[in-house]
This record gives sequence, C-alpha cells and structure tokens, in this order.
Amino acid sequence: MRPDAPVRVAIADYGAGNLVSIRNALVRLGAEVRVATEADGLRDADLIVVPGVGASAPAMARLRRRGLAEAIPEALRTGAWYLGVCLGMQLLFDRSEEDGARMLGILSGEVRRLTGAPRLPHIGWNQLEAVRPDPVLAGLPDHAPAYFVHSYAPIPEDPAVIVTRTVHGDPFTSLVASGRIVGCQFHPERSGADGLRILGNVLGLVAADRGR
Repeated sequence: MRPDAPVRVAIADYGAGNLVSIRNALVRLGAEVRVATEADGLRDADLIVVPGVGASAPAMARLRRRGLAEAIPEALRTGAWYLGVCLGMQLLFDRSEEDGARMLGILSGEVRRLTGAPRLPHIGWNQLEAVRPDPVLAGLPDHAPAYFVHSYAPIPEDPAVIVTRTVHGDPFTSLVASGRIVGCQFHPERSGADGLRILGNVLGLVAADRGR
C-alpha cells in the first residue's frame, strides 16, 4: 500500500446508534470509510471505530450475534487500531455496573455510574482536562470543549491509560489511549473543530504506524 493511501476505516454497525455523523467526519478528513455489520467487514481495516449509545448488555449481545465481539479483538491482535466513542469506549473494559455486562476486556477496568453529578444523564458541553500529554491531543487548546451524552464512564485499572478527565460532579475519565487503542467518552464528531482535530490526530497516528 502506498504511504499516502487513505486510512481504511471500518465502522462497526451493531444497531447501537446513528453512524452518519462519525462517518461524515472521517470522510471529510480523508479516510476511506466502510460500515461493517459482520466480521468480514473488518477485514484489512487500519482502524476500527466502535460508536454507540445505550446500555452495555444489549450492545454486547448485538456484537456477539454479528460475530463482531470476537472479530474486533482478533483484528487488534493483527495490527488494527481501535477508536471507541461513548458506549464504544465503555465496551473496551471488562464489565459494567449498569447491567452486569461482560464486555470486550481489551482494557482492564469497570464502567460505573457518574458520582456527585448535579444531573444525569450528563448532556452537553464540558471541558477536557489533560492528565498527561498524548499525540491524540496535538494542537488542542487547554481545557478544550467536547460534547457529552452519558451517565456512565470507565474507571481504568491502570491510570496510565487516562489522557483526560472531565468534571461533572466528581471527575471522570473522558479520554484513554494505550498503544493502538483510543477511547473517547465524548462525541468527537459532534465537538466542533476540536473534535475534528482529535479524529484527524487519530487518523494521522494510524497512517504513521501503518508506514513503519
């Protein structure tokens, strides 16, 4: 593959959300995007995007029915990147207290209900407070705003994966990165220019990794 070829993105469609916004954002950034409804759709993808809204247990049931729960970790083992958005970030972890769901277990930790929140669900704009530098944040201002819609967030077992936290009541993890894995509790595709920059940074990291 040519080094300047578009990053091949497969968006996992398991019936857990509108994919139009994230697809349009990635296409706008120059990616070659396809929607995958079964395991074969992930083949040869450089980046797998797992979006989603709703509860963890039904989402995992749909992923399993479509063969994606097994295909996603296998694709990561063979070099693909993962970008999880909202529920797609939560599914990276071991389990959720929301409904007792056993999830993908790619990162260790538990998803828990936000504590101390003035209201739930947490809907609207809030700030990303960097915990550590990471290339995913390249070019973003301090305390960049992002758009959230959720009531739960992950508590990673390894705090080294946390890139940003956000305050809504008690602080919660809003962005993680570990190797080829990135998770955003917010919706970058709905977060204006800063959200697009995050998506562009992810695509740039995937392209650079592919060129090694």
